[in-house]
Amino acid sequence: MTRPSWAPEGIDLERPSASRVYDYFIGGLHNFEIDRVLAEQIAAFSPSIAETMRANRELLRRCVRFLAESGIDQFLDIGSGIPTVGNVHEVAHAVNPSARVVYVDIDPVAVAHSSAILDGDPNAAVIHADAAQPAKILADPQVRTLIDFEKPVAVLLLGVLHFLADDADPAGCVVALREAVAPGSYLAITHATLDGQPAEVLEAQKLSGRTSTEIILRTHEQISTYFDGWTLLEPGVVHLPLWRPEDPADVGENPWESGAFGGLARKD
Repeated sequence: MTRPSWAPEGIDLERPSASRVYDYFIGGLHNFEIDRVLAEQIAAFSPSIAETMRANRELLRRCVRFLAESGIDQFLDIGSGIPTVGNVHEVAHAVNPSARVVYVDIDPVAVAHSSAILDGDPNAAVIHADAAQPAKILADPQVRTLIDFEKPVAVLLLGVLHFLADDADPAGCVVALREAVAPGSYLAITHATLDGQPAEVLEAQKLSGRTSTEIILRTHEQISTYFDGWTLLEPGVVHLPLWRPEDPADVGENPWESGAFGGLARKD
Protein backbone atom coordinates (compact mmCIF):
# COMPACT_ATOMS: atom_id res chain seq x y z
CA MET A 1 0.00 0.00 0.00
CA THR A 2 1.29 3.45 -0.91
CA ARG A 3 1.64 5.56 2.22
CA PRO A 4 -0.20 8.91 1.77
CA SER A 5 1.45 12.12 2.96
CA TRP A 6 -0.86 12.41 5.97
CA ALA A 7 0.02 8.92 7.24
CA PRO A 8 3.22 9.21 9.31
CA GLU A 9 6.00 6.65 9.29
CA GLY A 10 5.64 3.99 11.97
CA ILE A 11 1.87 3.63 11.58
CA ASP A 12 0.80 0.10 10.68
CA LEU A 13 -1.37 0.48 7.58
CA GLU A 14 -2.35 -3.19 7.66
CA ARG A 15 -4.10 -2.96 11.02
CA PRO A 16 -7.39 -1.11 11.58
CA SER A 17 -7.44 1.91 13.86
CA ALA A 18 -10.39 2.97 16.03
CA SER A 19 -9.66 6.61 15.17
CA ARG A 20 -9.67 5.93 11.44
CA VAL A 21 -12.86 3.85 11.74
CA TYR A 22 -14.49 6.88 13.38
CA ASP A 23 -13.12 9.06 10.59
CA TYR A 24 -14.77 6.79 8.04
CA PHE A 25 -18.13 6.89 9.83
CA ILE A 26 -18.20 10.71 9.82
CA GLY A 27 -17.25 10.99 6.15
CA GLY A 28 -13.55 11.71 6.51
CA LEU A 29 -10.75 10.78 4.15
CA HIS A 30 -8.14 9.69 6.70
CA ASN A 31 -8.86 5.98 6.61
CA PHE A 32 -7.92 2.84 4.68
CA GLU A 33 -9.72 -0.16 3.27
CA ILE A 34 -8.95 -2.20 6.36
CA ASP A 35 -10.63 0.47 8.50
CA ARG A 36 -13.65 0.62 6.22
CA VAL A 37 -14.11 -3.16 6.35
CA LEU A 38 -14.13 -3.11 10.13
CA ALA A 39 -16.51 -0.15 10.15
CA GLU A 40 -18.99 -2.03 7.97
CA GLN A 41 -18.77 -5.07 10.24
CA ILE A 42 -19.57 -2.86 13.24
CA ALA A 43 -22.43 -1.18 11.39
CA ALA A 44 -23.93 -4.59 10.53
CA PHE A 45 -24.03 -5.42 14.23
CA SER A 46 -25.24 -2.00 15.40
CA PRO A 47 -26.84 -0.12 12.47
CA SER A 48 -27.30 3.15 14.39
CA ILE A 49 -23.64 3.61 15.28
CA ALA A 50 -22.74 5.60 12.17
CA GLU A 51 -25.65 7.97 12.76
CA THR A 52 -24.56 8.41 16.37
CA MET A 53 -21.04 9.33 15.32
CA ARG A 54 -22.23 11.75 12.67
CA ALA A 55 -24.65 13.36 15.15
CA ASN A 56 -21.76 13.78 17.58
CA ARG A 57 -19.63 15.44 14.91
CA GLU A 58 -22.43 17.76 13.85
CA LEU A 59 -22.93 18.85 17.44
CA LEU A 60 -19.21 19.55 17.68
CA ARG A 61 -19.39 21.85 14.66
CA ARG A 62 -22.43 23.72 15.94
CA CYS A 63 -20.92 24.06 19.40
CA VAL A 64 -17.51 25.29 18.25
CA ARG A 65 -19.09 27.76 15.84
CA PHE A 66 -21.29 29.14 18.62
CA LEU A 67 -18.34 29.43 20.99
CA ALA A 68 -16.09 31.13 18.43
CA GLU A 69 -18.85 33.58 17.52
CA SER A 70 -19.26 34.25 21.26
CA GLY A 71 -15.61 35.33 21.48
CA ILE A 72 -13.93 32.15 22.70
CA ASP A 73 -10.54 31.83 21.01
CA GLN A 74 -9.02 28.92 22.97
CA PHE A 75 -10.13 25.30 22.68
CA LEU A 76 -8.93 22.23 24.59
CA ASP A 77 -10.34 19.18 22.80
CA ILE A 78 -9.84 16.11 25.01
CA GLY A 79 -10.44 12.75 23.34
CA SER A 80 -10.19 14.35 19.93
CA GLY A 81 -9.33 11.41 17.70
CA ILE A 82 -7.98 12.46 14.30
CA PRO A 83 -8.76 16.15 13.53
CA THR A 84 -10.36 15.30 10.25
CA VAL A 85 -13.47 16.57 8.43
CA GLY A 86 -15.20 19.38 10.33
CA ASN A 87 -12.54 19.51 13.02
CA VAL A 88 -12.29 22.10 15.80
CA HIS A 89 -9.52 24.26 14.37
CA GLU A 90 -11.13 24.49 10.93
CA VAL A 91 -14.50 25.53 12.37
CA ALA A 92 -12.94 27.95 14.85
CA HIS A 93 -10.55 29.46 12.29
CA ALA A 94 -13.43 30.12 9.91
CA VAL A 95 -14.70 32.58 12.54
CA ASN A 96 -11.38 33.66 14.08
CA PRO A 97 -8.16 32.71 12.23
CA SER A 98 -6.10 33.36 15.37
CA ALA A 99 -8.05 30.91 17.56
CA ARG A 100 -5.83 28.37 19.29
CA VAL A 101 -6.61 24.67 19.60
CA VAL A 102 -4.94 21.82 21.46
CA TYR A 103 -6.07 18.29 20.69
CA VAL A 104 -5.59 15.56 23.30
CA ASP A 105 -5.89 11.82 22.71
CA ILE A 106 -4.76 8.62 24.39
CA ASP A 107 -4.47 6.71 21.09
CA PRO A 108 -0.91 6.98 19.70
CA VAL A 109 -2.24 6.29 16.19
CA ALA A 110 -4.60 9.27 16.43
CA VAL A 111 -1.79 11.45 17.81
CA ALA A 112 0.62 10.47 15.05
CA HIS A 113 -1.93 11.19 12.32
CA SER A 114 -2.88 14.45 14.03
CA SER A 115 0.74 15.59 14.20
CA ALA A 116 1.11 15.05 10.47
CA ILE A 117 -2.14 16.88 9.67
CA LEU A 118 -1.33 19.84 11.94
CA ASP A 119 2.29 20.21 10.86
CA GLY A 120 3.01 23.86 10.11
CA ASP A 121 -0.07 25.25 11.87
CA PRO A 122 1.20 27.53 14.69
CA ASN A 123 -2.26 27.78 16.29
CA ALA A 124 -2.96 24.07 16.66
CA ALA A 125 -1.17 21.19 18.37
CA VAL A 126 -1.78 17.66 19.62
CA ILE A 127 -0.54 15.89 22.74
CA HIS A 128 -0.63 12.25 23.83
CA ALA A 129 -2.44 12.09 27.16
CA ASP A 130 -5.24 10.34 29.02
CA ALA A 131 -8.54 12.11 29.77
CA ALA A 132 -8.40 10.41 33.18
CA GLN A 133 -5.27 12.44 34.02
CA PRO A 134 -6.34 16.10 33.77
CA ALA A 135 -3.37 17.32 35.83
CA LYS A 136 -0.98 15.91 33.23
CA ILE A 137 -2.95 17.54 30.42
CA LEU A 138 -3.05 20.92 32.15
CA ALA A 139 0.69 20.84 32.88
CA ASP A 140 1.78 19.84 29.38
CA PRO A 141 4.18 22.39 27.82
CA GLN A 142 2.31 22.50 24.50
CA VAL A 143 -0.96 23.12 26.31
CA ARG A 144 0.64 25.88 28.36
CA THR A 145 2.15 27.43 25.23
CA LEU A 146 -1.12 27.71 23.34
CA ILE A 147 -3.70 28.00 26.13
CA ASP A 148 -3.81 30.91 28.61
CA PHE A 149 -5.79 29.64 31.56
CA GLU A 150 -6.14 33.16 32.93
CA LYS A 151 -8.59 33.76 30.07
CA PRO A 152 -11.76 31.88 29.07
CA VAL A 153 -11.24 28.56 27.31
CA ALA A 154 -13.63 25.99 25.86
CA VAL A 155 -13.06 22.48 27.20
CA LEU A 156 -14.50 19.86 24.85
CA LEU A 157 -15.20 16.37 26.17
CA LEU A 158 -17.12 15.00 23.24
CA GLY A 159 -17.54 11.25 23.22
CA VAL A 160 -14.76 10.59 25.72
CA LEU A 161 -16.17 10.34 29.27
CA HIS A 162 -18.00 7.13 28.40
CA PHE A 163 -14.57 5.53 28.00
CA LEU A 164 -13.74 6.32 31.64
CA ALA A 165 -14.84 3.67 34.13
CA ASP A 166 -16.31 4.78 37.43
CA ASP A 167 -13.05 3.99 39.22
CA ALA A 168 -11.30 6.52 36.96
CA ASP A 169 -13.59 9.15 38.53
CA PRO A 170 -14.83 10.95 35.41
CA ALA A 171 -16.76 13.44 37.57
CA GLY A 172 -13.57 14.26 39.47
CA CYS A 173 -11.74 14.79 36.17
CA VAL A 174 -14.36 17.33 35.12
CA VAL A 175 -14.08 19.10 38.48
CA ALA A 176 -10.29 19.38 38.05
CA LEU A 177 -10.79 20.98 34.66
CA ARG A 178 -13.43 23.35 36.02
CA GLU A 179 -11.10 24.49 38.77
CA ALA A 180 -8.31 25.14 36.26
CA VAL A 181 -10.21 27.39 33.85
CA ALA A 182 -11.14 31.05 34.21
CA PRO A 183 -14.68 32.37 34.67
CA GLY A 184 -16.35 32.75 31.29
CA SER A 185 -14.99 29.37 30.18
CA TYR A 186 -17.22 26.69 28.69
CA LEU A 187 -17.60 22.93 28.99
CA ALA A 188 -19.12 20.75 26.26
CA ILE A 189 -19.91 17.07 26.86
CA THR A 190 -21.43 14.32 24.78
CA HIS A 191 -21.87 10.86 26.27
CA ALA A 192 -23.42 7.57 25.15
CA THR A 193 -26.47 6.72 27.21
CA LEU A 194 -28.03 3.65 28.73
CA ASP A 195 -31.50 5.17 28.39
CA GLY A 196 -33.71 3.68 25.71
CA GLN A 197 -31.00 1.62 24.06
CA PRO A 198 -32.09 -1.34 21.90
CA ALA A 199 -30.84 -4.81 22.76
CA GLU A 200 -28.19 -4.86 20.01
CA VAL A 201 -26.51 -1.75 21.38
CA LEU A 202 -26.43 -3.22 24.87
CA GLU A 203 -24.84 -6.36 23.42
CA ALA A 204 -22.25 -4.25 21.59
CA GLN A 205 -21.47 -2.51 24.87
CA LYS A 206 -20.80 -5.88 26.48
CA LEU A 207 -18.43 -6.78 23.65
CA SER A 208 -16.52 -3.53 24.15
CA GLY A 209 -15.59 -4.84 27.59
CA ARG A 210 -13.22 -7.26 25.86
CA THR A 211 -11.18 -4.36 24.47
CA SER A 212 -9.00 -1.67 26.01
CA THR A 213 -11.69 0.91 25.26
CA GLU A 214 -14.78 -0.34 27.04
CA ILE A 215 -17.78 1.96 26.68
CA ILE A 216 -19.66 2.75 29.89
CA LEU A 217 -23.27 3.64 29.11
CA ARG A 218 -24.77 6.06 31.64
CA THR A 219 -28.19 7.53 32.27
CA HIS A 220 -29.31 11.08 31.54
CA GLU A 221 -29.23 11.80 35.26
CA GLN A 222 -25.67 10.54 35.61
CA ILE A 223 -24.46 12.48 32.57
CA SER A 224 -26.15 15.66 33.80
CA THR A 225 -24.19 15.56 37.08
CA TYR A 226 -20.97 16.21 35.15
CA PHE A 227 -22.22 19.77 34.68
CA ASP A 228 -22.51 20.38 38.43
CA GLY A 229 -20.93 23.74 39.26
CA TRP A 230 -21.47 25.03 35.72
CA THR A 231 -24.40 27.02 34.29
CA LEU A 232 -26.11 24.94 31.62
CA LEU A 233 -27.09 26.74 28.45
CA GLU A 234 -30.35 26.06 26.69
CA PRO A 235 -31.63 23.55 25.75
CA GLY A 236 -29.80 21.66 28.52
CA VAL A 237 -28.64 18.06 28.30
CA VAL A 238 -30.50 16.65 25.31
CA HIS A 239 -30.22 14.02 22.61
CA LEU A 240 -27.52 15.12 20.16
CA PRO A 241 -29.72 16.27 17.24
CA LEU A 242 -31.79 18.41 19.63
CA TRP A 243 -28.86 20.58 20.67
CA ARG A 244 -29.44 23.82 18.74
CA PRO A 245 -30.16 22.30 15.32
CA GLU A 246 -29.53 24.62 12.39
CA ASP A 247 -32.61 23.32 10.61
CA PRO A 248 -35.65 21.47 12.03
CA ALA A 249 -35.11 18.86 9.33
CA ASP A 250 -31.75 18.00 10.92
CA VAL A 251 -33.50 16.64 14.02
CA GLY A 252 -35.18 13.75 12.26
CA GLU A 253 -38.20 11.83 13.43
CA ASN A 254 -36.43 9.93 16.21
CA PRO A 255 -33.64 12.07 17.73
CA TRP A 256 -33.26 9.61 20.61
CA GLU A 257 -31.81 7.10 18.15
CA SER A 258 -28.54 9.01 18.40
CA GLY A 259 -28.05 7.02 21.61
CA ALA A 260 -26.25 9.86 23.35
CA PHE A 261 -26.81 13.11 25.22
CA GLY A 262 -24.95 16.39 24.89
CA GLY A 263 -24.84 19.79 26.49
CA LEU A 264 -22.88 23.02 26.86
CA ALA A 265 -22.32 24.97 30.06
CA ARG A 266 -20.49 28.11 31.23
CA LYS A 267 -18.37 28.79 34.30
CA ASP A 268 -19.72 31.98 35.85
